[in-house]
Amino acid sequence: MNETYETLSELARSGGQLSFFQNFFVKFYQAFLYNDRWMLYIKGVGTTLLVTALALMLGILLGAIVALVRTAHDQQKSKKNPILGIVNFIFKIYVTIIRGTPMMVQLLIMAMVVFSSSRNFTMVGTLTLGINSGAYVSEIIRGGLMAVDSGQMEAGRSLGLNYITTMTRIIIPQAIKAVLPSLGNEFIILLKDTSLITVIGGKELLYAAQGIMDRTYESMFPLMGTAVIYLILVMIFTYLLGIFERRLRQSDRR
Repeated sequence: MNETYETLSELARSGGQLSFFQNFFVKFYQAFLYNDRWMLYIKGVGTTLLVTALALMLGILLGAIVALVRTAHDQQKSKKNPILGIVNFIFKIYVTIIRGTPMMVQLLIMAMVVFSSSRNFTMVGTLTLGINSGAYVSEIIRGGLMAVDSGQMEAGRSLGLNYITTMTRIIIPQAIKAVLPSLGNEFIILLKDTSLITVIGGKELLYAAQGIMDRTYESMFPLMGTAVIYLILVMIFTYLLGIFERRLRQSDRR
């Protein structure tokens, strides 16, 4: 196969005309097989999955903290806690700003302003994705917490449990089941959004494709290959999430 590629490449360089299938083979070979370039895509997929997992964990941690504070503030009745009010106000600003500005702008600000001296663009991108995800996850979790019947909290308090114990043992377990499918969807969104960190120099799947494009001066196959890889990854995780959701519904019936 390598000899065929070399022969056709030499023919093209000498001004010879290649057929459609010969030209297709040359460009495909350049994009994926020449010098084991397919390994660059595999490495990019590994980085993409790692960035997605780290950003999701950061997003869930940050989102859970924001959601719990905002829910606790909203559930106050007569006596208002001033410290909780201040923290809630700060978190509301955070959610508003993150959800109201484009991800691309946030990445550029983090890379060129906040961490302008850093050259680890992949981790800067991961941090930005995690902070961005945290704002959306907080609303997912807060929605799940608020969806639990308020009588559950009152029942727990009437049994002598304090607020934290009632939340951790009664409210949160019920809310988690309700929000897990939405968190799975957030994972898929993050997976696709990792392609944006290429703009600041993050070395993920699209970055690998761009490197091959710069060497071959051919964009169709690297970009189409990247799109297919993302599509396959999304389909795999969507299928796994579907299985998980079906099992979750079955457990609820029992």
